[in-house]
Amino acid sequence: MRFADREEAAALLAERLAAYRGQHPLVLGVPRGAVPMAVVIANALGGDLDVVLVRKLRAPGQHELAIGAVDEAGTIVRGRLFEIASEAYIGAEVRAQLDTLRRRRELYTRARPPHDPAGRIVIIVDDGIATGSSMLAAIRSIRARGPRKIVVAVGVAAPSTLDAIEAEADEVVCLHAPEEFYAVGQFFADFSQVTDEMVVDALAPPRTADDIIERML
Repeated sequence: MRFADREEAAALLAERLAAYRGQHPLVLGVPRGAVPMAVVIANALGGDLDVVLVRKLRAPGQHELAIGAVDEAGTIVRGRLFEIASEAYIGAEVRAQLDTLRRRRELYTRARPPHDPAGRIVIIVDDGIATGSSMLAAIRSIRARGPRKIVVAVGVAAPSTLDAIEAEADEVVCLHAPEEFYAVGQFFADFSQVTDEMVVDALAPPRTADDIIERML
């Protein structure tokens, strides 16, 4: 399966999540790439839109490879390659990613104060999951705030990561879990970069749904 773009994947996920229509879920995109998808899903389900802020911890000398992840509170998820990095490297990497998270939270909050997930059905959206560290960090970050239910909705995921995600989420909806998984982008014909400006625009006071989607794509 290969998606035309994130919007197509989001529309397919919205169909699979139709049972939550009318239950006013809180739909959280993992910035930045999943936010356009969260816009589509929140609109389709009649839910609120927001983000969950986590950052992957990058492997030394190979920054596309995640060895773990960190959330806004500084909680670290250790990936299977976590031990390849020295304590000093990890300390510096955590500080760098926390700085990015603080900047993004400040920027995004100017557009809209964050929603409280307590007692709500929360749908965490991502375009794809490779190592799973960032999604696990997102689940744990939200779980600590007392949601009623956590649903993970993802376009594509490496099969080896799904067991770990399913063990911590209440429900997982994944459109495609191919055995040959190298990178999330290989499953999207259009995998254009999403900027902070696009995220801020999505979180700004609502206009029409079509206008928001057009600005995000």
